[in-house]
Amino acid sequence: MVINWVHPGLLILLGSLLIPVIKHRALKKIYFLSLPIAALIILVLTSYGIFGDIPFSTWRIPFLGYDLVFGRIDKLSMVFAYVFVIAAICMNIYALHVDRDWEHVSAMFYVGSALGVVFAGDLITLYIFWEIMAWSSLPLIWFRGTRKAHEAGFRYIMWHLFGGTSLLAGIIIYVLNTGSIAFERFPWGFGWDYLPSYLVLLGFIINAAVPPLHAWLPDAYPEATVTGAVYMTAFTTKSAVYTLIRGFPGVELLMWLGAIMAMYGVIYAVLENDGRRLLAYHIISQVGYMVCGVGIGTEIAINGATAHAFCHILYKALLFMGMGAVIEVTGRSKFTELGGIYKYMPITFWLYMIGAFSISGFPLFNGFVSKTMTVHASALIHQPIIWLLLEGASIGTFLHTGLKLPWNVWFAREKPADVEAKEPPKNMLAGMGLTAFLCVFFGVYPGYKILYDMLPYPVHYEPYALGHVIEMSQLLLSTFLGFWVLRGMLHGEPKISLDTDWLFRLAGRKFIWFCEKPLITFAEIIDGALRKIADFFAWLANNPAVASRMLVALTGAIVFKPFHPLNEKYERDLNELKRVYSDEAVHRMGIGTGVLLVLIFFTLYLFIYLSYGVLWR
Repeated sequence: MVINWVHPGLLILLGSLLIPVIKHRALKKIYFLSLPIAALIILVLTSYGIFGDIPFSTWRIPFLGYDLVFGRIDKLSMVFAYVFVIAAICMNIYALHVDRDWEHVSAMFYVGSALGVVFAGDLITLYIFWEIMAWSSLPLIWFRGTRKAHEAGFRYIMWHLFGGTSLLAGIIIYVLNTGSIAFERFPWGFGWDYLPSYLVLLGFIINAAVPPLHAWLPDAYPEATVTGAVYMTAFTTKSAVYTLIRGFPGVELLMWLGAIMAMYGVIYAVLENDGRRLLAYHIISQVGYMVCGVGIGTEIAINGATAHAFCHILYKALLFMGMGAVIEVTGRSKFTELGGIYKYMPITFWLYMIGAFSISGFPLFNGFVSKTMTVHASALIHQPIIWLLLEGASIGTFLHTGLKLPWNVWFAREKPADVEAKEPPKNMLAGMGLTAFLCVFFGVYPGYKILYDMLPYPVHYEPYALGHVIEMSQLLLSTFLGFWVLRGMLHGEPKISLDTDWLFRLAGRKFIWFCEKPLITFAEIIDGALRKIADFFAWLANNPAVASRMLVALTGAIVFKPFHPLNEKYERDLNELKRVYSDEAVHRMGIGTGVLLVLIFFTLYLFIYLSYGVLWR
């Protein structure tokens, strides 16, 4: 066993168990905030070599003849680990006012297990943390306490159980075929020889919310608690992107799925009337850029996918924080129930808009320095359709996240009389402020020793080239002008957008009907038949002599059916026995007769057993 490094994920995960034990409220908050800060210090010390040169040897634990590697440390794992703990610090500040200890424990388990995934050097360790991540995020939905939250949480975990089962099946087959549990690039091709790769990929893309396997995300995230939803934006989908980069770089299928995914999420976001559902759909769109970059597979594309995951975690958390603050103070999330609250919540609005500018790819914000890298990578491999889909998704992003949502929530109409609006608690504003600062900081200064130097490959890309800036500015300006002209058509409308989850729900309802109706009826028929057989044998055991006489009478009635005198005699005997000895009647016999019958049946059993043995010898 080799342990020469402090695992930041396990520190957060196990350390969170002390949160309910601490009784002093202020001390509890300090401790809660200190967990990701301690993890960040560990990562900084690791980057500066305080723990020594440990690229792939930390936390190597023997298990069933294999080595479980809990500490795979390289540039790819470190960049994801950094943004996970930085985001966790901002999110913990945002959640400081929440007094539910077990919600904090759940959130820290979620963060710790996500770090466990990015540092996993083998498939078994990966699977363990993968499942912890799914189960620990579930309470963040259920703590909302509503019926919708409970139902959405159940559907959420069912999806992840399916994905986890697929992942486990692929890992088992892969290990049996190769004898290795190392988490490396999976072989890819067509045919049954690649079955484990298909199963593992299926498990990964479910967590990445790739359509049509995405329905769990816009279903569950809007139903989570105000702070729980902020945590959920960061870790599940981005840890899936990490595993795709590690296991399936350059798989062309992912390039097309990612590009379609980018447009798919945008289209559904434009149709939404609920703020958090809109933002949830846009997670799908933004993760599409990352999946597409993984599928392109070039160095600049992998860098783009990694950088965009880093930036997305920050600005998407900020956007959910802003919408969450509105829900916190008004209790409303639908556009048709909001509007006109800007003068009551101006700070929240402008902090939200920093996230909106970032996600839309405005110059000087972090989305600009990451999103354009992936778009540029698609142009370099001469894929015009991919390039058009990604550019189109950029226009849609600004349209709904940067214009439609803030317009309908903060402006659009007079404030409803029954809505009380004010700025949220100071810790929520502080969490939003820190996240907003990081969005601007990484956008203005992505270079030396900052974001670009953390990426897996050397970066030969200048985001602020004049052509990039002019191109993006033109797209954003034309989108704003189009929105302003048509803003009356983009107000909220109470409606339901049919998505692929309706197909699964329809199939689910049919399956439940089958289980409750035909299957139960069939089971009742079988149960009734077996009960009759059991009752018969019970009656036979209580009345062996009468049963023997009835068996003789029945046999005689059948055998002598053509001979009427004999047939009638046996039938009369059988009917008389049935009349005298009903089902409830018990006919007692002498002990000698009982012993004789036992000996006869025992002899018959031995004869059959011995004959069976001779025949099969």
